[in-house]
Amino acid sequence: MAKSYQAPRGTQDILPPVSDRWHHLESTFRKVCERYGYQEVRTPVFEESGLFARGIGDATDIVSKEMYVFEDRGGRSMALRPEGTAGIVRAFVEHKLAGEKSAWKVFYFMSIFRYERPQAGRYRQAHQVGVECFGPTGPDADAEVIALNMAWYRELGIRGHELRLNSLGCPVCRPSHRQALSEALSEVRGDLCPTCQGRMETNPLRVFDCKSAECQALVASAPSTVDYLCAECQSHFARLRDLLEAMELPYELAPRLVRGLDYYTRTAWEVKYSGLGAQDALCGGGRYDGLVEELGGPATPGIGFAAGIERALYALEQGGIEIPGRSARGTLVIGLDEESRRRALLLAESIRGHGLRAETDYFDRGLKAQMKQADRLGARWAVILGEDELKTGRAVVRDLESGDQSEVPIDDVPGWLDRA
Repeated sequence: MAKSYQAPRGTQDILPPVSDRWHHLESTFRKVCERYGYQEVRTPVFEESGLFARGIGDATDIVSKEMYVFEDRGGRSMALRPEGTAGIVRAFVEHKLAGEKSAWKVFYFMSIFRYERPQAGRYRQAHQVGVECFGPTGPDADAEVIALNMAWYRELGIRGHELRLNSLGCPVCRPSHRQALSEALSEVRGDLCPTCQGRMETNPLRVFDCKSAECQALVASAPSTVDYLCAECQSHFARLRDLLEAMELPYELAPRLVRGLDYYTRTAWEVKYSGLGAQDALCGGGRYDGLVEELGGPATPGIGFAAGIERALYALEQGGIEIPGRSARGTLVIGLDEESRRRALLLAESIRGHGLRAETDYFDRGLKAQMKQADRLGARWAVILGEDELKTGRAVVRDLESGDQSEVPIDDVPGWLDRA
């Protein structure tokens, strides 16, 4: 007996009608992004592994524990992308898209790959939407990107989520915070988990991102980034907060929010939803003003966010929010004999030519069975062709909602349905 296969652990098949729900989330995101002036970008699903190590940071869990790395046939070290920003920055640099007087504003849909323990809303192959904005330095761009982020959740109908906001400082003020943090952590070093002890040497700020309750308790009183902001970062953060309040976007200050990526500077945020359980982040984002230069491009500020589609779907389910299915209910064209089935196929193609959804039966079934099929398909109309209809040249068009029937010249059926 031939071996049967299953999807790898931590992945999923997205089948109809569930795929209709995904389409709703993605199409809503596309509409919101286009209203804000963003255009779609697509990048390769794999890149040189060094891109992510250099961009995300060697000390991050993503690079040190979770990346899918492989050697290609040319002996190059490649990786399935574990996040979206580094690849988009690489494209920005490679195609020389930096401009002094205009912002490069893009959105994306992509799969990302991380080897981690699968759980509710978290997969080894996950799916994200996100935006990136290159060029602007001021907090007005931060406020706009956050507003876009929240607009998507609002239009999906997600309620009860919480925007958490922090500033991580810049290269001017980061060193003084790092020194104070290192001194504070050294007093509890022996009680920290082995991972956090290692982070103290590479990037002490990452200790705030530890998921261990013991470590969280130990660093609860450690110096926060906002206590060490330089005057410019203080002004930037104060202006951002003022803009968010003016836009009536409520937020909670989270002085120990650092996110899981090393490239963030100044603004960092995440959106939490308690219904997700322990892993309650719907999305996260922030400013990365040094990343373009780090990856070989001209000094260009950037800001963006990424949001998980699986997590958004899970939040909608937890909130009992209905997601629309396919809006085009369509037509089933029914043929009752060999010649009628041939004509039904041609008529269905003509209906599709008018931009309408149409299907036919493939299994030579009778009228009763085909009407049941129309119900399963959620069709609005049934167009019935048989020997009599072909002789008279008039099809029977049945409204499956009201039960009313009309006789319509066969050649006029597409236009009749278009006007109905």
